[in-house]
Amino acid sequence: MLREMVPGDFDALCRTLQDAEAMYAYEGAFSDAEVRAWLDRQLARYRDDGIGLWAVELKEMGKFIGQCGLTWQDFDGGRVMEVGYLFERTFWHNGYATEAARACLDHAFDVLGADEVFSIIRDPNEASLAVAHRNGMRQCGALVKHYRGVRMPHLVLSVTRVERDGVY
Repeated sequence: MLREMVPGDFDALCRTLQDAEAMYAYEGAFSDAEVRAWLDRQLARYRDDGIGLWAVELKEMGKFIGQCGLTWQDFDGGRVMEVGYLFERTFWHNGYATEAARACLDHAFDVLGADEVFSIIRDPNEASLAVAHRNGMRQCGALVKHYRGVRMPHLVLSVTRVERDGVY
């Protein structure tokens, strides 16, 4: 189940964002202040953009296991809609990221009217790249981000509405 995050999700969010292994693509675990800023940024995105990273919960238990959603990102001189995902390590390799990302793609195409959705993924992040490929995304570019003083090459993948319809 996907839902907007709320301030009370801070502790659950810390389980992922303060796990150095889960956060290797961000060069390590976040501090409490960084987690708070991350959560505040999502709350602002809901208000300002109508989209953002949503809490992913297991329906049966109502347990927060990660986040997945849509955000605006800069690419190739413009702004593109991106689907992104981060999950607690204990829930990796169960198909949750693929399922949640697919639901976000459906929302982007069928509700928001997007023609194309992107994922911008750090190049060594094979698990996230596999999720993107399972959802029909193919590489369409690359870029370099600088974060925490580190140069981080990223691959840019995308899928169009028409391509999505041929995948699932």
